[in-house]
Amino acid sequence: MKTLFIQYPKCTTCKKALNYIKEKGVEFEDRHIVENAPTQEELKMWIEKSGLEFKKFFNTSGKLYKEMELKDKVKNMTLEEATALLATNGMLVKRPLLITDDAVVVGFKAEAYDEVL
Repeated sequence: MKTLFIQYPKCTTCKKALNYIKEKGVEFEDRHIVENAPTQEELKMWIEKSGLEFKKFFNTSGKLYKEMELKDKVKNMTLEEATALLATNGMLVKRPLLITDDAVVVGFKAEAYDEVL
């Protein structure tokens, strides 16, 4: 698998991350998180690979997350319930996502990208 970069083009953090990986000369597949939202199966696989709790995959600052009042609901969800919900709308998923054969990075921190690229 080559590097997969999942983003929302209007997101400023995504733009910074995209510029960063382009400057590094990394070959990657660019995927629009809304037009081609992650599936439940992909999300499960990425959560497991990341070693993070599934709560970290929610876009907690997003409008949809707030409208759906998910703050307290997410705490009581199972992995199955969380991934099913995340798969319904790409805007619920924290972005950008950087996925390689060995790692999954949620959000953008240059140091984390350097570790996996």
